[in-house]
Amino acid sequence: WNDTDSRLTAEAMVEDVLSRPWLTDFLTEEGKKPVVIVGNIRNKSSEHIVVDVFTKDIERELINSGKVSFVASKEEREQIREERSDQQDFSSEETMKKFYREIGADFLMLGVINSVEDQFDGEKVILYQVDLELIDIEKNLKVWLGNKKIKKYIGQSSYSP
Repeated sequence: WNDTDSRLTAEAMVEDVLSRPWLTDFLTEEGKKPVVIVGNIRNKSSEHIVVDVFTKDIERELINSGKVSFVASKEEREQIREERSDQQDFSSEETMKKFYREIGADFLMLGVINSVEDQFDGEKVILYQVDLELIDIEKNLKVWLGNKKIKKYIGQSSYSP
């Protein structure tokens, strides 16, 4: 799993999620773009995968699509709230940002990255499987399930002294 795998997987999965009926249904019912947040994407693979890179790839693709609005992550919101709090004491009244004006997310994206290794006759195959789901936060409904698989073939040369 490398940066190219991360980027291509994010692109494919965002293209899929944005082409499904949930988006049209929401736009028709609510008359506005849905607000999305990416939650936890767990790495349950046998390798060390920096999930933050994959999460940022997904966020970038969603935001740049222009089809959804996007809110800051939990960690980012904590920093923003701290800054907003500082502004109450140190910024002019005209420029300080007010509390309780945040936008809540309509949908939460969660997921998992798994891998399966297979070895035979000096050849190794690793199957990476990424499963993502999009959940309507208010209704607790899963509105989309996505899946992307990547196979890596690794030839192992035999060593003879």
